[in-house]
Amino acid sequence: MRGEILMMRAGIGLLSVLLLLLQVRLWVSADGYGEVARLAGLITGQTAENTRLNQRNQRLEAEVIEFRKGDSAVEERARADLGLIGPDETFYLFGAARPAG
Repeated sequence: MRGEILMMRAGIGLLSVLLLLLQVRLWVSADGYGEVARLAGLITGQTAENTRLNQRNQRLEAEVIEFRKGDSAVEERARADLGLIGPDETFYLFGAARPAG
């Protein structure tokens, strides 16, 4: 009977040490809880980046559809970005007045 109690205590002690070692590994090691928290932060950041890029892609897709519809969008872009002047238009450039002196 006394031998059984000693064996049981030794087994409980061994299991306790094993549990303690596993807990230390979970909380302290490089692939433990700290890594999980770091990866969760990376996932949050990547999700925000994906949302931003999806919105940009939707804007670009709408722009492509507009370009395919007709020439007005292409002409508007050429006027704004490239300085397009139509054949029946006259270009005037106004500058700031020079100070007298």
